[in-house]
Amino acid sequence: MSLKIYNTLTRTIEEFKPNNNDVVKMYTCGPTVYHFAHIGNLRTYIMEDVLEKSLRYIGYNVERVMNITDVGHLSSDSDSGDDKMLIGAKREHKTVLEIAKFYTEAFKKDCERLNIKWPDTVVPATTCIDEYIKIIEKLLATNYAYIAGGNVYFDVSKLKDYYVLTNHQADSMVVGVRDGVEQDDNKRNQNDFALWFTKSKFEDQELKWESPWGYGYPGWHIECSGISMKYLGEKLDIHCGGVDNIFPHHTNEIAQSESYLGHKWCNYWFHVQHLNTTSGKMSKSAGGFTTVDSLIEHGYNPLAYRLFCLQSHYRNPLVFSEERLMGSVSAYKKLIAKINQIKENKTGNIDEDKITDYKKKFTSALENDINTSLALTTLYDVLKDELLSNNTKLTLIESFDTVLGLNLLTDDTESNSIDNEFEKYIKDMIEKRLTAKKNKDYVTADQIRNELSQKGVTLKDTPNGTEYSVN
Repeated sequence: MSLKIYNTLTRTIEEFKPNNNDVVKMYTCGPTVYHFAHIGNLRTYIMEDVLEKSLRYIGYNVERVMNITDVGHLSSDSDSGDDKMLIGAKREHKTVLEIAKFYTEAFKKDCERLNIKWPDTVVPATTCIDEYIKIIEKLLATNYAYIAGGNVYFDVSKLKDYYVLTNHQADSMVVGVRDGVEQDDNKRNQNDFALWFTKSKFEDQELKWESPWGYGYPGWHIECSGISMKYLGEKLDIHCGGVDNIFPHHTNEIAQSESYLGHKWCNYWFHVQHLNTTSGKMSKSAGGFTTVDSLIEHGYNPLAYRLFCLQSHYRNPLVFSEERLMGSVSAYKKLIAKINQIKENKTGNIDEDKITDYKKKFTSALENDINTSLALTTLYDVLKDELLSNNTKLTLIESFDTVLGLNLLTDDTESNSIDNEFEKYIKDMIEKRLTAKKNKDYVTADQIRNELSQKGVTLKDTPNGTEYSVN
């Protein structure tokens, strides 16, 4: 096993060496469950899923933990603004716990539809309050933290290299330089961050607990440190997340964790680049974000989006557009059609030597910093190899798909739920077109016909109404 992976901590590609060869301890920053995940969020989880499955394919055992943030994540990096969970509760006139339950289940459903393996251990942040309090008490006792304005803050000036993960300089993070950094007069330094909030800061916070510092709730950053240590111990192999987590979230995790433990906490940091639209980063705050549900409603198989992500390296920004997604939809359909032809003609002996050779190529692609594009190339090479029997090809496809997660051998890749959603979408669009024609809005009617045509739907107007067929 010779996996090489890019480590954000050292800014180099390194040979991966776990603390214990028996098991890789992997931590994933989970969602803040105040809204649906958009496909930009889910790109990160797809690539983390591929990382875990690659580790298993290469031969490692993996113990993976993910948090669910259901309290403490504020709308600003600088410990200001409302808790995001409170925002969701106000928006939908529900309790925070109702919001958390609904959107956790929605996220889990999205993972299922994208073939993202649910981690071994998933922990809501609200279940580990005692762990956070224990860590904060020690940080206060060792003068890494202080109390001001009723809140507990971590003092970044106590560290020799607070910016170890980012290689930033202190003056690049001051007020007015970085978006989301605002003045907080309680802090000794503006990059100090909250470990615990009390009622003196947020009177309307729904979820609060008793603590030595008052009735309040934990900050966002302390949650991941506490959950990771509780379930994975004091030494972590890989910590994952999107690049937007690098600063301040992961930077703050390192600061508080290593100050508490007194030694290095995590050896490798794995970050996935943004999914961008043609106008910039996809985000909930910008509005109009795309979800798995909206993909399905428009007739796209979510696994075509997974393929779209696999075609690009996880460290490269990926630009999303409907046109580019359609390219992956077409590629996915052709891929499945080719494999179905092979399945219909299961002939020939299994060539173990060829299987070994191709598995080595596939493994080599994964060991090359999780190069999914190269791994897909190996799959296509198998399909094109005229010297391979179909049974040999099927054996390799099944093996590769344990990592790729594209349901390559599943009989019904287009699930009934997707078919039903697509059928509803077609009928709704036909109804809108009929209304447009009645109003003599022929431009809109033609636009609807063209949109359906691009999705493989052909309309035919008859005396009995509009009929359709799907190519």
